Amino acid sequence: MTNQLSSLINSLCHSRKLREAINLALSHTLEPHQYTIYSKIIQLCTELNSTKFGHFIHSRIITNGFPTNTSLSTRLIMFYSKINEMGNARKVFDQMSNRTVVTWTALISGYSHNLDYEESLRVFSTMHCEGMKANQFTYASALSSSKRLLCLELGKQIQGCVQKRRFVGNLFVQSALVDLHSKCGDMSDACRVFESMETRDLVSWNAMIGGYVAQGMSDDAILVFCWMLVEGIVPDVFTFGSVLRATAGKNRLAAAIIVHGYIIQFGLGSHKFLNGSLIDAYVKCGDLDSATQVYNHMQNKDLVSCTSLIKGYALEGTNCTSALRLFNEVQKYTAIDAILLCSMINICAKTASLSLGRQLHAIALKNQNRHDLAICNALIDMYSKSGALEDAKRIFAEMEGKNVISWTSLIAGYGKHGYGHEAYELYIRMRDEGLKPNDVTFLSLLFACSHNGLTIQGWECFSDMVIEYNILPRPEHYTCLVDLLGRAGRLEEAYDLMCRVSADSDVSLLGALLGACSTYGYVNLGEIVARRLFKLEPDNLANYVVLSGIYAAAGLWDLARETRMLMEKRAGSKARGFSLCLSASENEALLT
Repeated sequence: MTNQLSSLINSLCHSRKLREAINLALSHTLEPHQYTIYSKIIQLCTELNSTKFGHFIHSRIITNGFPTNTSLSTRLIMFYSKINEMGNARKVFDQMSNRTVVTWTALISGYSHNLDYEESLRVFSTMHCEGMKANQFTYASALSSSKRLLCLELGKQIQGCVQKRRFVGNLFVQSALVDLHSKCGDMSDACRVFESMETRDLVSWNAMIGGYVAQGMSDDAILVFCWMLVEGIVPDVFTFGSVLRATAGKNRLAAAIIVHGYIIQFGLGSHKFLNGSLIDAYVKCGDLDSATQVYNHMQNKDLVSCTSLIKGYALEGTNCTSALRLFNEVQKYTAIDAILLCSMINICAKTASLSLGRQLHAIALKNQNRHDLAICNALIDMYSKSGALEDAKRIFAEMEGKNVISWTSLIAGYGKHGYGHEAYELYIRMRDEGLKPNDVTFLSLLFACSHNGLTIQGWECFSDMVIEYNILPRPEHYTCLVDLLGRAGRLEEAYDLMCRVSADSDVSLLGALLGACSTYGYVNLGEIVARRLFKLEPDNLANYVVLSGIYAAAGLWDLARETRMLMEKRAGSKARGFSLCLSASENEALLT
């Protein structure tokens, strides 16, 4: 009868008929030696995530006075770990008189599964101190916890235990070691372990590719992917997700297209996650047409993929109509989040679409996003660039918390609208409040000072940047500084500065200085700068025109004529300019 009952319950559990199995077990009085029946039911509760029935069976075990059994207790630990009740799992563990390596491993992996990696490693350490020998699954769980904590040193200690116990050749452990080293940024050791493996599973390949991507070593990631294909390993969703991140960037469009082809070849062309990753990759490669095609072919469009595409439009800053169409479409099937709103507001900022920007502001208020930091920063930038500086100032004043982006956006707005003094005063306020400016803040400040004749303040800002905040100037900062001196008529100082910082090969700096020479009529310096530009960019006709203008303004007509002739000889006649005159009925191109 006992064997028959056990067989019936096993059959019901195999068919995943949990309720019927429990009812059958309850209709009989089970003896302690029949613990395997309860063990089987608990296993099914774990697989089905059935909290209610699992608790019920555990209470029956206690009520019926079943003695502590190692196998049954281990099943209970696994059950409680699966339903995120590690307190109960630990109680069962602590009440056990005899524990096997499977029991210890169940608790260690349980803590790891529930994101308590430190406790997982503490239990592993206790197990080690009590002399219990770990198996490959124990080591894999401990290595996984070390990886999650990015604790490479502890991982290496566990690796030492692995070598002592001669699990070095175990595929499961080796894959965990590759994953540990790659996630912790130690790609040389990850590569060493990977190359020593006699057989490699998909987990180890994915760990290597993902590790290279995480460390910014995209070329290596793509090479490992190619090696994987040559070895005949079939990639999965995680493989392609990592490889697409490796192809997301400038000059990588060809690689992205090839990977897209493999995704289709392996039957994953309609996978929702990969479609989102493809859109992101194409956007970052600058191919919005391909990104749009992927989005249009998606059967189940979601907020993430839509946001990725709209971010692409925001980066391009020209296709406001397509972005708005997408935005209106996504509102039909999901709630708008702050990330999508920010992307749309950024598009409005780049296209100066004030009316649409105000509508998005209204949506943000309706969605209770008025205090969202990212949205407020985007609105300040949008209003500043769209000519509504008062609105930008009002949002800035109403913000509860401001970061460096908030201050920088308003400083840039003041500078672009000709309020140099206000921009400088805002910087002083920012500094007094203890907020550290960044290189973009100082670039906006130098621009504001340059375009508003604030030479002294501009030098003070540059000095603060270099000395007080230890920020290394970029070429853009020097361009603003040269422009600052040039607009103030201090051209020799500007040229000396350019030579001191070895920037006499920077065409933007030289161009700014040549423009200042034209404004102030500095013929000699203008000649020096122009001839330097002729060498650096011989096909830029504008430099010849400016130098010719400098000569003409000084009455040096022969030199002006020679420069014009040199220009025509060097690059041919300058292309004629056209103006497009739009009327209600037709477009007419007028030659100017």
